[in-house]
Amino acid sequence: MKELVEYLVKSLVDQPDEVFLVEHEDEDAVMLELKISPDDLGKVIGKNGNTINAIRTVLQAAASSHRKRVRLEVLGQE
Repeated sequence: MKELVEYLVKSLVDQPDEVFLVEHEDEDAVMLELKISPDDLGKVIGKNGNTINAIRTVLQAAASSHRKRVRLEVLGQE
């Protein structure tokens, strides 16, 4: 699932080298923390959050095939 999010996000941003994804996995849940450049934050979130919600929907569909729950957090890079 981590590779899926990396592929989708790196395709959207201008600075793909500044995309970092950290995965925390439990028995039935996965937490993904996405850190990106502040300049690319708007591209990933999209207007009214539509882009990030679409990424989360695709991610949830992939996770359900593995019978897991998934959560994606977007963090701006400091």
